[in-house]
Amino acid sequence: MNNSARAPRVAVVGGGLGGLVCARVLQNHGRSVTVFEREASPGDRPQGGALDLHADTGQVALRAAGLLDRFRALARPEGQEQRVVDPVTAALVGHQRPAEGEEVRPEIDRGQLRGLLLDSLDAGTVRWGRAVSGVDLLDDGTRRLRFADGTTEDVDLVVGADGAWSRVRPAVSAAEPCYTGVTFVEFGFDDCDTRHADLAALVGDGTMMAKTGGKGIAAQRNSNGHIRGYAMVRVPEDWHRAAGLSLADTPAVRRYLLATYEGWAEPLLDFFRRNDGGFVNRPLFVLPAPHAWDHVPGVTLLGDAAHLMPPLGVGANLALLDGVDLATALVTEPDVDAAVRAYESVMAPRSAEIARACLEGLDHFLPEDEAPETVPSFREFLASR
Repeated sequence: MNNSARAPRVAVVGGGLGGLVCARVLQNHGRSVTVFEREASPGDRPQGGALDLHADTGQVALRAAGLLDRFRALARPEGQEQRVVDPVTAALVGHQRPAEGEEVRPEIDRGQLRGLLLDSLDAGTVRWGRAVSGVDLLDDGTRRLRFADGTTEDVDLVVGADGAWSRVRPAVSAAEPCYTGVTFVEFGFDDCDTRHADLAALVGDGTMMAKTGGKGIAAQRNSNGHIRGYAMVRVPEDWHRAAGLSLADTPAVRRYLLATYEGWAEPLLDFFRRNDGGFVNRPLFVLPAPHAWDHVPGVTLLGDAAHLMPPLGVGANLALLDGVDLATALVTEPDVDAAVRAYESVMAPRSAEIARACLEGLDHFLPEDEAPETVPSFREFLASR
């Protein structure tokens, strides 16, 4: 399609990091773009924990977007600290502390980074409360976005930046996320330096990990005195139903985790005993590696919508790089189709290689052959006490 007569209408579906940085770069070059986000407002839900932005991916993307200095003003270089503790004794067995001035992978809260990107866009770029339900190809070659409220909008390019359960992806691929066999159960602490100083010391300024027997505990320092952590276990996806417990029953989940981690050091078990709120179930899903599709004019994907992989510190970085690469192609190639082809020719092999490495990394971190064969039901656990 020749778009020389008018500027192409670009719709980014999803107001996450990759979609927002794509919009930012397009606007930096005077291009029009609209971001459709299903959430009702920027503060509609918590945005998750801290991210480490790598010097060769995420930071490259922010530099291209003209936002690296703003990022550095918010980032926490001290968050690069890594602590590994023994699961039985909680003794420190591995420790990496960043050198003075090192900013290879500084940390930033996901919400802070998203806010930085949102603030960098023209007013009205993001249309909140606009949930996309699907994409149709029209006879004239344009794309029609279908919204959950029954309305539609026609555009020249749809960018699926809408995450793991993308509503845009079916327009180019039949692939669906599959469960990895690993679930993270999230917990958190506020005012950790005052109310939980011992746990804060155990975590340090960055991330603490302990693992054995097909399960682990990770805890991470966030901004404003918050610690976010995860019990990481190899379990069936429906483990809580099989155990006969409700995820909303915080005391029951706590007791179950304490039983699952029986024999671990008391300071580590305190992460379950003393968390401020409830527990959040986060089963890990992935797309096939590689996830490839035949080129479809007028539609493409970026970030988790294109290459969902285990959360081993690269997903956000890749999403940012995807967004910048796509936007750069759109402002340098002769037309939209050439731009999408150029972008996909770089993104697909890059993400395939990293996705395979992340799958191997997850298996190395929580070996499947170390996981218990069965998960006892909560009723059985209660009966044993």
